[in-house]
Amino acid sequence: MSDDTPPRRRSLWRIDTSPLRHSRDFRLLFSSGAISFLGSMFTFVAVPLQAQQLTGSFVVVGMLGLVEVLPIIVFGLWGGALADHIDRRTLILASEVGSAICVLLLLANSLLPSPRVWLLFVVGALFAVADSLQRPSLDALLPQLVDHDELAGASALMSLRSSVGFIAGTALGGIVASYAGVSVAYVIDVATYVASFALLWQLPSRGRLSQTKNLPGLLEVKEGLHYAWNRKDLLGTYAIDTLAMVFAFPWAVFPFVAARFDAPWALGLLYAASSLGAAAASLTSGWTSQVHRHGRAIVIAACMYGLAIACFGLAPNLFVALTFLMLSGAADMVSGVFRHLIWNQSIPDELRGRLAGIELLSYSVGPQLGNARVSLVAQWRGLSASIASGGILCAAGVLGLAVALPTMWKYDVRTSPDVANVRNQRARKPAGDITESQ
Repeated sequence: MSDDTPPRRRSLWRIDTSPLRHSRDFRLLFSSGAISFLGSMFTFVAVPLQAQQLTGSFVVVGMLGLVEVLPIIVFGLWGGALADHIDRRTLILASEVGSAICVLLLLANSLLPSPRVWLLFVVGALFAVADSLQRPSLDALLPQLVDHDELAGASALMSLRSSVGFIAGTALGGIVASYAGVSVAYVIDVATYVASFALLWQLPSRGRLSQTKNLPGLLEVKEGLHYAWNRKDLLGTYAIDTLAMVFAFPWAVFPFVAARFDAPWALGLLYAASSLGAAAASLTSGWTSQVHRHGRAIVIAACMYGLAIACFGLAPNLFVALTFLMLSGAADMVSGVFRHLIWNQSIPDELRGRLAGIELLSYSVGPQLGNARVSLVAQWRGLSASIASGGILCAAGVLGLAVALPTMWKYDVRTSPDVANVRNQRARKPAGDITESQ
């Protein structure tokens, strides 16, 4: 049967792959990240498994993530300032090496006759330092690699990459770590870092954005915070992301959810369900480029995320629970695309790194606090009440932020002066243009 759907209509329901076709540098960044993220999921699974094997303690396993919070806050902000002052490619490559060294330390520890538990915490903190220094530069580099009008497609592709990488990486990593051992999982992760580094090395240097050769300090960090505070539309995107994760991030209690449904075999499905929903939404994300009121889209999608989590908490059976988890992942992906569009389309290049550091805090610290909240409330009020109340509080809080920050709700890419300024800035320096080093 022939397909009579007009090409334009078909494209609205397909992911926009034009950034991959049009930008060699974006292909390099996309491919290196896909390889590196896949390998990182092997370590993501192996570390808590090794902690469980060594101690058998739920507390020890639960505390592994908390050691990352302070490094993320400190080095995320400073890494953002560095991204606005030194060559971003250099910082990305150095951080990639640092992360690989962290995994080598985990590998060496795993080969000891008696592996040290404390080393898992130390390396976790060091890895958070390396990742926090690298992530702002990666995020700040993206708008320099694609045309302004292709940023929606680039954001959707990056989301799809993360979703597929999480699903495949945790599934394969779980099998390898459980049956071949955590040492093999660490070896695979190191190998992916080598491959990722080889691709990142091919990116051209873009030089310094700042004329000063001194390393940035508190003053530069303060400038980024001041800019974010004065942009209430921007501030709202950070607040919504953080609020949604603090109130409605239920991953810590997934083992208890699986036990509630008498389905321990479904634990992996619970972790993968939201990523499956996000991947499905990414593959049909062509329509996002036709939405101009990004603030409203974020509010609506974040409310849907909270309500889906609430329904997940009240689900009568496993099938319904997985369905609502997939819906929550799809809603979170849509919210994320429009948050990234506001960030990438309206922040000047000279501030992009520092604001990316603030972004890192909003989507990295929130899940750690959310895991603590859902666990404590579950202990106090019960599993279903903990998850469902968090989802409802998320939706209510998002609506409250929309009322408190009307400029975010009214944000329109067609009329935003900040978008116009950035568009003009990039028109004078086309994507792919290499800044001369100062």
